[in-house]
Parts: sequence; C-alpha cells; structure tokens
Amino acid sequence: MIDEVKKNAEQKMQKALESLKNDLAKVRTGRAHVGLLDHVMVEYYGSMVAVNQVANVNLGDARTINVQPFEKTMIGKVEKAIRDCDLGLNPATNGDLIRVPMPMLTEERRRDMTKIVRGEAEGAKVSIRNARRDANDTLKKMLKEKEVSEDDERRAQDDIQKATDKAVIEVDKMLQVKEVELMAV
Repeated sequence: MIDEVKKNAEQKMQKALESLKNDLAKVRTGRAHVGLLDHVMVEYYGSMVAVNQVANVNLGDARTINVQPFEKTMIGKVEKAIRDCDLGLNPATNGDLIRVPMPMLTEERRRDMTKIVRGEAEGAKVSIRNARRDANDTLKKMLKEKEVSEDDERRAQDDIQKATDKAVIEVDKMLQVKEVELMAV
C-alpha cells in the first residue's frame, strides 16, 4: 500500500520533469532544431494535426529548418500555421519546400526568454511539490485509519521527500542548461 503511494508520487514527479523538458524544447534559441515545430498544428482534411505528420521536417543548416509537405496542396496551410504560431518565425516558400530561417535573438529578447524558462521551471517545481503533498496527505489518512504504523508512515514520507529533492535538483539542472543555451551568442 505504501509502495503504491510512493510509486504514484514518483510517477507524477517524472511526468512534471517530462513536461518541463518538452516545454523547454519549444523555447527557441538562436539555433534551429526540428523539435521547435512539434507543437505547430495545421488543418488536414478537417482535423488538426502536427506539422511533422503532414510534412518532412529537417534542418537545412544551423539557422534554417526545411519543411517539405507530402502533398502540394498543403504548402499554403503549413506555411500559414508556422507563421501564425507563437514562435515569431517567418517562413518562405521555394517551390515545394518551405524554408524557416531562425532570426537572431537580441540581448533583450534573450533575457525575456530566460524569464519565461525560469517560470516554466518554477511551474514544474510546483507540480513536484503538489505530488509530494498529495502523497503525504494519503499517508496521513492511512495512518489515521490505522492502515499503517507511524514508523512506516514516517519512513515513507522521508522517501517521498528524497524523491522530491532529486526531482527539484533535476529541474534546476535543466534550467541551468537552457539558460546557458539561451545566453550563448
């Protein structure tokens, strides 16, 4: 029973880390990478799908992403979806290939991006702490109903706290790496 509570808390913490990792990948630096367009959705025969499901997305060079739709009729829709996304990109069509150049980031924009990244990291820490709180509440409830002993409950809380500390350290590492990446010119 206690193992189940600990396992559940650790899974929630892991999901928070994965979510942060995905969110940080979307924050662009000066360099191009194909993961940048993963969350861009385009209409495809009445339903919204990711760009990488209707087009081949790859790097042209360090500052350019090439997008080649599988169907010629999708070129305009894909270009519009990339332009309308919140990344500030300006794609250009060249025949059946869409080139997405990465604009240089100004110092001010880099600082703004760093603030955004810190906010994302803080959100992940809050999620991790919420998972800890939920697990501890469950353990206290189990103790109150005399399903577990006080010693077992205390040990389980210590284990959950260790998992929380480990997850928060991981968040800090990811944040530090992304800040260095953002501030590099």
